[in-house]
Amino acid sequence: MRAGGAAARRGPGDAAADARALLLLYERMLRVRRVELRLSALFAAGEIPGFIHLSVGQEATAVGIAAALRPDDTIASTHRGHGHALAKGMSLAPFFLELFGKAEGLCAGRGGSMHVADTSIGMLGANGIVGAGLPIALGSALAHAVRKTGGVAAAFFGDGAAAEGVLHETLNLAALWKLPLLLVCENNGWSEFSPTAGQLALSLPRLAAAFGIEFATVDGDDVEAVHEVATGLVARIRDGGGPRFLECSTHRVHGHYEGDPQKYRNPAELAAIAAHDPVARCARRLAELGADAALLDEVARRVDAEVDAAVATARQATSPAFEGARSDVYAGGR
Repeated sequence: MRAGGAAARRGPGDAAADARALLLLYERMLRVRRVELRLSALFAAGEIPGFIHLSVGQEATAVGIAAALRPDDTIASTHRGHGHALAKGMSLAPFFLELFGKAEGLCAGRGGSMHVADTSIGMLGANGIVGAGLPIALGSALAHAVRKTGGVAAAFFGDGAAAEGVLHETLNLAALWKLPLLLVCENNGWSEFSPTAGQLALSLPRLAAAFGIEFATVDGDDVEAVHEVATGLVARIRDGGGPRFLECSTHRVHGHYEGDPQKYRNPAELAAIAAHDPVARCARRLAELGADAALLDEVARRVDAEVDAAVATARQATSPAFEGARSDVYAGGR
């Protein structure tokens, strides 16, 4: 199944309803974008410890998928997981506290960028190991099935994970047990520093078909299209239809890691990326639906204020004490 754009382009009478729904998605995408750009600046200034991997350009996939899920649904993410976490509902202040490495962070400052998690919203964690979120989401899907919660688990992974054995194992068990699992491949064309074409010997549709799993592909830069297709897939999963596989074709603006000079990419490719910007694309669609520039400016001001406040909170918070480094490492004795 393929969806290259938002199929549900409805009549003029529905324009207001469409605009209201799309404005919510736009604000969520803009929040992810503003957070990622702020993190880029903070990292360059030496305020963010460790490595960070930003999702600039991939916001539509995270937001479109998350908007198709319920609060009690679960997700497992990748090393590029900020957008997934925020789209699922992670609050900005705890998020920035964690990335600043502060004691008040979601994971007490120990997870940082690549391991940020918040189980209260169903965010099971980002992961620094390629494809490692897949079996975590699989286990969560099994838990949903055993507990009969009606919940769905979604596993985000990049095209670089398509050749990992854990994906094949996950597909096998999910299909065998008809688990409520949505597999979301964010295909940005690059597996770290290597083109996707050189990573996998077969196509993703054929891989899904080998396990009898329905496959869909969508323009991952079109938040309406992603949301529409994901909503349909999630509904069929929730009705007991078993796992589904969704490929979202998107574009990575920044390098594999923040500071990556991207010398391996053709300058023409980088120059053309702006034409695929999902945030700008959504703004143009909102204009078509009658939203004026003043409304979008107000959204931007509100988002910027939220980000400013969260960063200020993180800067003033407490650095972890060295004495606590060994806590939570071993279980307590009896």
